[in-house]
Amino acid sequence: MAQTASDRIVITVLGENRAGIVAAISKVLGETNVDIRDITQSIIEDIFTMTMLADMSAATLEFAELQKTLADAGDAVGVTVTVQREDVFKFMYRL
Repeated sequence: MAQTASDRIVITVLGENRAGIVAAISKVLGETNVDIRDITQSIIEDIFTMTMLADMSAATLEFAELQKTLADAGDAVGVTVTVQREDVFKFMYRL
């Protein structure tokens, strides 16, 4: 299956730093067959930020289900997770 722009998603994570954040988010992506294409993270003082670019062309969940599952995983470790389609993200931020 050819990858389309709408198959690519941007995942942002923000919250207080603690152990297990990357593992919690990556676990959901692995279990739902979402491929992480790029990842960046930083910790400033105790604030954790992470941005991922991922491909969900082979995902086992629909977009809205994935959004909810990732949000729930974030809640469990005390961070906020936002998921947007890459084309929407680029339009919003005019990248």
